[in-house]
Amino acid sequence: MWNVFRAELTKLRRPSLSLSTIAAVTFVVGLVTSLLFLLVDSPEGNGERGVRIGREVLSLPDGLSIGFSNSAGLLGIVALCIFAAQTAQEYTYGTLRNLLVRQPSRMKILIGKLVAMKLFAIAMVTLAAILSIALSFLFAGVKDVSTTAWSTGDAQAAVLRTFINVLIATIGYGIFGMILGLLFRSPISAISIGVIWNLIIEGLLSAFITNIDKYFPGQLLSIVAQGGNDRISYQYSLFTSYGFLLAAFVIVAVLFKKRDVAN
Repeated sequence: MWNVFRAELTKLRRPSLSLSTIAAVTFVVGLVTSLLFLLVDSPEGNGERGVRIGREVLSLPDGLSIGFSNSAGLLGIVALCIFAAQTAQEYTYGTLRNLLVRQPSRMKILIGKLVAMKLFAIAMVTLAAILSIALSFLFAGVKDVSTTAWSTGDAQAAVLRTFINVLIATIGYGIFGMILGLLFRSPISAISIGVIWNLIIEGLLSAFITNIDKYFPGQLLSIVAQGGNDRISYQYSLFTSYGFLLAAFVIVAVLFKKRDVAN
C-alpha cells in the first residue's frame, strides 16, 4: 500500500494538476472572500443565497473565517473533480492493469489512492485558508471593517474550528467523486454527474421540497463546513453524510474488486 501511496502522490504532484488546482483554489477563494467584503453594503446580500453579512458581524472574532467557510462548497466541487478524475482515468488510460501487476491486491490500491488524495485535499484546504485570511485582512482595510477582534484567541479558535470543518467537508466531497469515478469508470461522466448533482439537482430539490436536504450528502457536507445551522445540527450532518458515503464506498469497493479492469 505504501508504494501505491507514493505512486499516487507522484501523479498528484504533476505540474498540470498541481498548478491547475492552485489556480482553481485561488479563483474560488478570491472570488468568495472579495465579494463578501466588497458587497458588504449591498442590499442584495454578500453571503450565500443572498444573506446579508454586515460590518458588525465581520468585525467579530468569527468574521475572519466567514469567507473561508463560504468557500467550502466550491472547494468541495474542486475536490470532487480531482478525486473522480484521478480514480476513473485508471480505467480510461488502462493503467490499472499495470498497477495490478505490481500490487495484485485491489483493496490496497484503493486505500493507497484514497490516503494520497486525502493528503492532497489537506494541502488544498490549507492553501485556501491562508488565501482567505490574507484577503480578509486586505479587504477589511478597504471597506473599513474593524480587525481588532481578529487577533484574539477566540478568532484563532474560530479559524481552527472552521479549518477542520471545511477539511472534513472537502474530503467528503472528494470521496463522493471517488465513488463516482469507480462507478462510472469515466472521468467525464463522473465529473459531470457529480457537478450536476451537487450544484443543480440537490439545490433545486431542496428549494422546492421541504426538509429533503436532510437526506442529500452534498447539502449536509455544506452544513458541516458551516458548523451546523439553526435547522440541521452539525452532528446530524456529519454522521448522516459520512454514513451515506461509507455505504456507497463499500458498494463501489466491491465492484472495484469484482469487475474487469477495462472500461
